[in-house]
Amino acid sequence: MSPNDGSIDLAYELEDKPPMPKAVLLGLQHVAAMFVPTIAVAIIVAGAIGIGSGDTTYLIQMVLIFSGLATLVQVFPIGPVGARLPIVMGSSFAFVGAAISIGGQYGLDAVFGAIVIAALVEVLIGWQYKRVKQLFPPLVTGLIVMIIGLYLIPTGMDYAAGGAEAADYGAVHHLALAALVLGITVGMNLFMDGVWRILSILIGIVVGYAAAIAIGIVDFGAVANASWFALPRPGRFGFSLEPIAILTFVAIHITAAIESIGDMSGITAAEGRNPDDSEIRGGLIVDGLGSSLGAVFGAFPLTTFSQNVGIINFTGVMSRYVVGIGGVVLLGLGFIPKVSAVVATIPDSVLGGAVLVMFGMVMASGLRLIFLNERMNRRNMVIIAVSIGLGLGVELRPEIFESMPQGVDIFFGNAVIMTAIAAVLLNTLVPRPDGDYDVGLEEPIDGDDPSPHDPSVVQED
Repeated sequence: MSPNDGSIDLAYELEDKPPMPKAVLLGLQHVAAMFVPTIAVAIIVAGAIGIGSGDTTYLIQMVLIFSGLATLVQVFPIGPVGARLPIVMGSSFAFVGAAISIGGQYGLDAVFGAIVIAALVEVLIGWQYKRVKQLFPPLVTGLIVMIIGLYLIPTGMDYAAGGAEAADYGAVHHLALAALVLGITVGMNLFMDGVWRILSILIGIVVGYAAAIAIGIVDFGAVANASWFALPRPGRFGFSLEPIAILTFVAIHITAAIESIGDMSGITAAEGRNPDDSEIRGGLIVDGLGSSLGAVFGAFPLTTFSQNVGIINFTGVMSRYVVGIGGVVLLGLGFIPKVSAVVATIPDSVLGGAVLVMFGMVMASGLRLIFLNERMNRRNMVIIAVSIGLGLGVELRPEIFESMPQGVDIFFGNAVIMTAIAAVLLNTLVPRPDGDYDVGLEEPIDGDDPSPHDPSVVQED
């Protein structure tokens, strides 16, 4: 690839197979980055609706098993099912609020019954993607990728401070651990080469974890109580169909589909391209089928994990075989709860130092998609400003919808979907200027047509 095509310097490309010892470590790096956030969904929902510890452990187990299965199918497709991209799947925080409110009112049977039905909307979107793909040019997908990174940064800061619900939120030892991990991760990535650079995130987490153990803030109590082996059982929580619950989860799955398109765009941006139709179609089908099948056994909905997109762009390791190893590890952890319990003891503040840079890299990937495919004329700058402004605005100030009808905030209070709506509408309705120049704003330099792929050309308003 040429140096101006938007690709990054990849240590391992999509079809490359690193040596097995290195590949295992790289796969563990992906698992370490997403493990606690994905099991946190089950922990939070279980705690909020008051189910027992045995059921909570089972929910965690199902999330891991189906995250591993869905990741493997994304990496190694079965026919048209799967993107053939290094996509890590896991449970998303986007579903937490709905699961708590519906579970508290109707029970977990209504939650899982609704997910079984509602998740199939992503299969429909993937199947019909060719009909709607014109709505997602690089400007729109770049903005979606950007907002995914931006709206997750506060979550990263909460982790760095010890966790949003921590009694000692913001304590010095939490911030020091996060700073240690961040410093090691960034320093190794920028100033070292080879295996030390591409494993910088995992090394940072390991050093931070060791430091956390040394200062005595790691609790291994849950490890002793965890079993060595457990099997999934379909229908453990039962199923019931509540129309309100189904409609609620349909709306959130539409949001998840848009976010997944953004994540896939962030991954392929490392190669200097947008995902093709088959990749997006296969990826969304896995999102939907994986979530629907997982709900049969008691797993919360699955979606692409944005921090792992950040890992790919940060380390330059795009090998799908590496992520496949991560999927195998997740699958194994689901069947061995005791090992899962050990990984779950990693403090939030240790993960915070790592996820901050991952979320920032997701945002930077979106910027790269836009700058290398679009000109920064007045039209596009206004679209960027309005889309990002509205997306961040509703995320940071959700209370603006308090006087609106119930359910409005589910759709319009989400940063990703608000940014997508604004970007799609403006990009569709506002015509591009002739030759992609706005009269009076930008003119070709010396009679040439400056290319957005040429960084030596600077256009000024």
